[in-house]
Formats: sequence, C-alpha cells, structure tokens
Amino acid sequence: MLEHAPHFDDAFAASLSRDLYGMGARASALPSERDQNFQAGRMVIKIANALEHPAMIGAQQRALAHIAATSALTPRVIPTKTGAMVSEVDGADGRRHLVWAVTHLEGAPLGDTRRRTPELLHHFGECVGTLTLALRGFDDPVLHRDFYWDLANGRRVIDEYRALVDDAHTGTAIDVLVARFDDRVAPILPSLPRSVIHGDLNDYNVLVGGGDDLFSRNQRVTGIVDFGDTVYGWTVGDLAIAAAYIMLGSGDPLSSAATLVRGYHAVTPLSENEISALFGLIALRLCTSACVAAHQRRARPDNIYLDISQDANRQTLPLLANIPFGLAEAVFRDACGLEPIAASACVRAWLAAHSEEFAPALDVELRTAADRALVLDLSVGSALVSGDAAENDDLALGDRVFGAMRAAGARVGIGRYDEPRLLYTSPIFAPTGKSDERRTIHIGLDLFAEAGTPVYAPLAGVVHAFADNAAHQDYGPVIILRHEIGDGTEFFTLYGHLSRESLVELRVGRRVARGEQFAAFGDASENGGWTPHLHLQVITDLLGLGTDFPGVGAASQRAVWRSLSPDPNLIVGIPRDRFPPAPPSKAATLTERGQRIGGNLSVAYRDPLRVARGWRQYLYDDEGRRFLDAYNNVPHVGHAHPRVVRAAASQMSVLNTNTRYLNDALTEYAERLTATLPDPLSVCYFVNSASEANELALRLARAHTMRRDMIVLEAAYHGHTNALIDLSPYKHSGRGGLGAPSWVHVAPLPDDYRGEYKRADAHAGQKYARRVAELIQSIHAGGRELAGFIAETCPSVGGQLIFPAGYLSDVYRHVRAAGGICIADEVQTGLGRMGTHFWAFEAQQVVPDVVVMGKPLGNGHPIGAVVTTRAIADSFDNGMEFFSTFGGNNVSCAVGLAVLDVIAEERLQAHALRVGDHMLGALRSLADRFPLVGDVRGSGLFVGVELVRDRGTLEPASAEASFVAERMRELGILLGTDGPHHNVIKIRPPMPFDESDADWLVDTLAHILTSDLP
Repeated sequence: MLEHAPHFDDAFAASLSRDLYGMGARASALPSERDQNFQAGRMVIKIANALEHPAMIGAQQRALAHIAATSALTPRVIPTKTGAMVSEVDGADGRRHLVWAVTHLEGAPLGDTRRRTPELLHHFGECVGTLTLALRGFDDPVLHRDFYWDLANGRRVIDEYRALVDDAHTGTAIDVLVARFDDRVAPILPSLPRSVIHGDLNDYNVLVGGGDDLFSRNQRVTGIVDFGDTVYGWTVGDLAIAAAYIMLGSGDPLSSAATLVRGYHAVTPLSENEISALFGLIALRLCTSACVAAHQRRARPDNIYLDISQDANRQTLPLLANIPFGLAEAVFRDACGLEPIAASACVRAWLAAHSEEFAPALDVELRTAADRALVLDLSVGSALVSGDAAENDDLALGDRVFGAMRAAGARVGIGRYDEPRLLYTSPIFAPTGKSDERRTIHIGLDLFAEAGTPVYAPLAGVVHAFADNAAHQDYGPVIILRHEIGDGTEFFTLYGHLSRESLVELRVGRRVARGEQFAAFGDASENGGWTPHLHLQVITDLLGLGTDFPGVGAASQRAVWRSLSPDPNLIVGIPRDRFPPAPPSKAATLTERGQRIGGNLSVAYRDPLRVARGWRQYLYDDEGRRFLDAYNNVPHVGHAHPRVVRAAASQMSVLNTNTRYLNDALTEYAERLTATLPDPLSVCYFVNSASEANELALRLARAHTMRRDMIVLEAAYHGHTNALIDLSPYKHSGRGGLGAPSWVHVAPLPDDYRGEYKRADAHAGQKYARRVAELIQSIHAGGRELAGFIAETCPSVGGQLIFPAGYLSDVYRHVRAAGGICIADEVQTGLGRMGTHFWAFEAQQVVPDVVVMGKPLGNGHPIGAVVTTRAIADSFDNGMEFFSTFGGNNVSCAVGLAVLDVIAEERLQAHALRVGDHMLGALRSLADRFPLVGDVRGSGLFVGVELVRDRGTLEPASAEASFVAERMRELGILLGTDGPHHNVIKIRPPMPFDESDADWLVDTLAHILTSDLP
C-alpha cells in the first residue's frame, strides 16, 4: 500500500486549506506512513492513500462523531465550504486521493516527549480507558476487515515476514516470544471481548501538553489522533498497542507498562483473561512491527518513517524475551489491585489451615523448641552484615552468623522471609537492560545449621525438578517438590543450598513422604559459596523457570514476589513473637516525622530517602538500593570507615569523659591537628559542631579586639545559633529572616563568573577585595570599629566558588590594617578536599588568625574545632571560663586521630586532586555540548556546575538545577543545589569517590541534559 501513498507538498496543502475550507493558513507536513497529513492553522488536512476506500473514511468520521458525544479526546471532522465531508484531488501520477479535515488538537506527540513520568503514563492509561468507554456501543461493518495491522493478523504477518528480519538478536527474541504467545495466549483469545478500537495508539498518535511545569512533571495527554487503523478487534488491543510503544526504549519496560495498565484499569476494568493475554499481545505487536518493517524496508528503503521505532524495538524485544509471561501477568494483576498470582491466596489459606499437620523440616521442631533457634537480622542495616561486600563471603558471614547462634545457645539460625539484603553481589543479581535495580528481597526462609544437617519433607510431594548447580547463587544445588491441594491447585516447595549427595538417588516423579529425609545441607564448596543453610521457599507459579526460579526478588516488584512465593513459615511454624515487628512504611515514617518533628527541619528530595546503611561513597536505602553519595562531605574518609568505627568503639568501651580530666589523646590530637597548619596557628579549642566552632570564633574576635562589628560575604552561612543567623546572609536575608543587624556588614561575593569582575580580569581578586576596603571605610565613617572578617575560604552555600587569585591576601591586609582579625571557615573545604592543599586558604597564600573546622573532622561523629594564635587565645583567657561538655572528649579525640591517620595513609588528598581533575575535565566537556551548563568550577572534590538559561544574561536556571538534582536521585546519584539563585549543582562526595564514580556521575548528568531537559 506504500507505493500508492500521496506525495503532495506544503504549498499544495495550503491551497486545499484555502480552496476547500476557506482558510488562508500556511501548511506543514506531519509524519505519516501510508497517507499524508498537513497542519494548516487550527486544522489538519488528511490526504488518503490512493487505495483507501471512501467507506473507510466514512467509518472513521462516524467513529470520531461517536467519541465526541462523550469525550473531547479526539478531533472533530471539519466539512468543506460546501458542506462535503470528503473531497478528491489528483496526484502527479494520475491517481486520485480522498481529502478530508479535522480540528487540530493542542499538544506535542508523546513520541517527542523526552521524559515520560509515571504520572504522565498513568494519565495516558486513563485516556486509553476513556477511549475504550467512548467507543463502547459503536460499530460499523466496514471496520470488520482483514487488515494487516490488526492484532488478530499478527501471527500470520510474522510467519510471512519473519525470515526478512536480519538482526540475529531480534530474530531470536521474536521466536521466543511467539512460541510463548502460542502456548499461553493463543488458547484464551476466543474468550476476549471484541469491539471497535483505535488500532494504532503508537506514541506519535498521542498528544501531550498542558500544565506549566518545564520538566513534564504535570504534563497530561491532550488528544488522540489518526483513526486510519481503526478496526473491530480485541477490546484490550488498544491498551496492548499503547503499552507496546511505551515499552520501546524504556529502561524498565514492564514497570512502564504496569503504570499504563493501572491507569486504564481505574477507568475501564480489565477482565482476568484480558490481563492474562495482555503481555502476549504487547509482544505480538512489537514482533509484528519488526517483521513488517523488515518487509517495508525492502520496498521503500528511503522512507525514514518506517524506522522511527525500530532501533528501540531491537533493544526492547530481547528484554521482553527475558520476562516470563507469567511474571508479566502477575505484575499487571498487581497494577490492577488483584492478587498477583490468582492461586496464591488459596495456597496460603490451605497452608495456614494445615499448619499443625506439617512435619519438621529439620531434626529440631521449631514450633515447640523455638528457644533453640535464633531469628537473625541480615537486612540492609544489620550489624551482622558488612558494608564491604568482601566481608560478606561465606567464611566471614558464616563466622558472624554461627557466632551469634553460639552466643544465644541456638542450634538453628533463622534468616527472615521478605527481608531486603545487601548480600547478593554476584552478577546474577545484577540489573538487566537499562534498569539500575539489583535483586535484594529474600523470598524464602533460611535455616542455618552445620553442613550435613538432614532435611525432611514437611509435607508429602513429588520430585518436580532438581539441579546440581553450585554456580546458581540464589540457592546452589536445589530440589523442587510439587504438591496438590483438594481443588487441584498445585504449588511447589523449593529446597536450596543442599549437598550434591542429596541429588544422587533422585528422579523426577519420585514420591517423597511427609517426614522423610530426602536431602542434607551442603557446605560452602558445593552450595554456591554460601555458609551452610537450607533455603526453603514456597512457590505458587514456577513461571516456566524450573530450578532457575529466583530466590531473591526485585524490591520494585515486592508484592508480586510475595504472591509468587508466600511465607515459608506457614510450613515451618516458628512462633510469630520470635520475629521483630515489621518496620513502618516509608509513608508512615514520613507522617510520624511530620507529627513529631518541627516542620522547618526539611527532608531532601521529593521522594525522600530512608537510608539504612552507608559504606565508603555509597548509601543504601531500606530496600537495598545503592546510591552514589556525591553530596555528603561529613563522612570525609567514607561512610562507616572501619578504622574510624574501631577507634570510636574501642575508646567508648573504655572511657568517655570531658576535658576537666587530663587526657593525653586531647593533647595528641591538638598537636596532630596544628601540625597540618602554618605558624602561628597553635592553640586548639574542641567543640561538637561547626556552629559551636563559629560561635566561638566570633567570641575570640570580640575578646581580642574588644569590638563587635563583623564583615561577612553575601549568601554566607556559618551556623544556626542566634549570633550566627545574624552573621549569615543566607539565613537572615532569606525567608523568615529579619535582615542584617547593625553590627553585620555584607561584602559582595567574589564570584568571577556571575559577579561584577569576571574570570578574564587578571585583577578581579584585588577589585573584589577593594570592595571590602570600602566597606571598612564605611564602618569607620559610621563611628564604628571592625572586629573581624569571616568567610568560607571557598563559599559552598554561595555556589561552590573558588576565589580569584589574590583576593584573600588583599582582604586580610585591609582587615588587619583596620585592627580586625581574619577567620577562615574551613568546614567544607579542609582536610585535603581541595586536592592541591590540606586547607583551602593555603591556595590563596594566606594565614588566617582563626581557623574553624567542623563535621568532616569526625567522619560523622560530632566534632568541631577552632585553632588560633597564642595571642588571641591569651586575650580570650580573660577570667571567664570556656567549657564545652563533650568538646574534646576521649571518643572524639580517638575518632579525630583515626580520621587524620586515614587521610595520610590512604593518600586521600592526592586522590582528591587526581579524581577531581578527571571529573572537572569531563564536566567541562559538557559545557561545550550543552548551553545550559554555564560554568564548571572547583578543585579536588569540591565542584560546582552552574546552570544558566542564557549565557549572555546569565539568567539562572534554578528550576532546571532542582530538576537535575531530583532526577539524579531517581537515577541513583545524590547531589544538592546551592548558590544565591539555587542554580548550582553541588558536588562534595566522601573522599573515596573515584574515577569510575565520576564517570557515572558525568554520564548520568549528560543523559539528563540530553534526554530529560528541553
């Protein structure tokens, strides 16, 4: 039919607009396959293929009129000036073409929408459901036709053109999917409801728009167009076709389709058979598309339209071939609010009703001898589990597990069902496709005991399958027994991590009696590398996977896996009071926080994280998802660094008291800390936080100068005490602030990108410093004297700024000439973070009078410090005692010393310089590619990326920066935003952050700039 397609130009379409419809609008072509469409003002002119029958156009028009009675989703037909609904035109080749017109709907094609949010997909599903309802009751004999895009013809089309598919991976995927379709879906097709459907809800026939959100968060479907493929077919076909195109290019195609299904079902409930057939029909559409495209490319190799979706299809079909049809059905049932596995409720009820009849699985009756069993915590946040995967191997984890069992006097350890874990690190648990989700949810019950422990059948069954598969780390050597309950429903019990000897006498079909010993625990060398235990799992649907059935599920499908594998304790019968209560949901935690915690204690991200563990440069949420932490500078040498943890625990186990008692660790830590600083910085005060340290620095300045007034930089933040809020423009000039008090004087930020003096000006530093000198003159003119100047050496809240050369040396000279002292706030930038120097002020070739240090000193332990000169310390020693109850306590000193040791021994300053240079180079390449990236600046692991909408005006891209931070979080990377306009992406990771992390960060940012932002 493609050879009979019309070939008219924009000018001809404009003449039709004028001559037929009395409109003088210019026309522009829209994408199409076998017809031509042109937009002309508020109208779309449609020129049909020469083979299109007038009756088919009439049927389309009647369908549109029927829909319009209940919905505004579709365009309306526009008659010509004479009232005709259809006209004719002659093509250059002498063929006649039918012409008609419809109203133009606002919006852009969904296919051109870069970011398809869950909210948009849900609304799309609702609209497809609305279309199904609107077409209900409509029929037309013309639409009962033999049409090759009709899903009912999919198998025939695939058989005809499959041989033309020349991509091997695509061809193999088609063969797998078609075989499964024939087996699972074809038999139920006659039972599916039929009606008139749109027939081609591809993402270029769906328009989206609306809302005022720049980043598609509140976009909605505005219309559905092009009814040229309308046919009488399976009612669920529209949903299947829409889902097929939504899956194309999706990193998680099943989740994307499930969101669509959820929206559809909310409007037009699906029958159970429709849900069962849906995934197969989706696969059928995409297989048909690949085969038809292969055929059409031969006929029309010049038609670009034919390949619009095929690149994505070649990526998607192999992903779909890896998804069992039964799993997809379960996910769709869950999306519809149904039990994911229909038989699961029946199996659970039967197991609960017969619980007293089951034999013990081990030679310990755990129902009555529960004191001989220890319920273990192997969850993400468990102390039995290490953040270091190398410490969770069979030997180390086994030692900890069996050590805990011995300490409790237990013969058996119980590993919990439905528990999120970090133990599954081998490649078999890794993400598939573009998804970043590892499998983490344990869907069996673990029974830990010595290797060789006999295993008994709790209930009679038949050997269904077994495998000597030590490499299968879900459960190593495995036996599956099949069971049947009264109504004929079957289910399975799986026994994993067995000895190889357990499999020697087995055969499929052998009956196993209740209470019969039929297996034994394997040791680590034969059971997949795990410490000896039995993995016991109940399975309601094997999904055709046999012994490859997973023992660990994905957190995003948790409800589905709970239905596929109900709790085995229904069989084992360990008393419920031995298990800890289930943790509250994240929503419940958030609600409780809102009730108990002050509302201005903010939560990061639109979808807050519930963090359960940190390790080095990574954080893990309570379901085991890993996030790259590129934001938190507090765990300076890495989350949960074992050396720091040991130092704290060791000292805490001996003594922790205050500085009124002599403590050599206090003086040793002071000596080690001051050794990193230039003379004359030699006297230390230890406190608990940076706020307390900056408050003390302010007191030192006033005690030494006997003056009150201070100079601070714009957008500065130095802490949360009353005095520091007064001293912090970021707070006192923001929401809820009362402005600067009379003793605070604000100097402009020396921002050589956005400020008055630019980076190309070799004297920018001196010019910005001159503004401080002018401020000092103003202070004097007002009859006041200066106590001091305080600044972050590299303003972080101010936008991750690096001062221009010479700035601090000139500022310090002006301040000291006025009798003030100079305070360097090094909370964010000290301890080697900048790479080039241990303290950031060294890069400016200055020596402050006071240095303030905070959170990173303790790697998460609350430590703050102030180091100053002997002269200033003597001025402060004026008779008023200074005491911080916990400042400089034994544990804090031990922790601080350990942090300094790690920085030195792991050469983290040099590491920061190397990794930082690598990351800065990669980020600067983004500035060459994306106009939104206005500036990249920083040093070491202190980096800022400033986003602007216009590089000439430097209009800040604040909303875009916020979007990037949120989107990076969705993709597994934690960042923040800052700067006076909140348009600077702030990158301050823990120091173990390495080149591969930097590459991941930059690549992800590039993806967002390419795919998600306009």
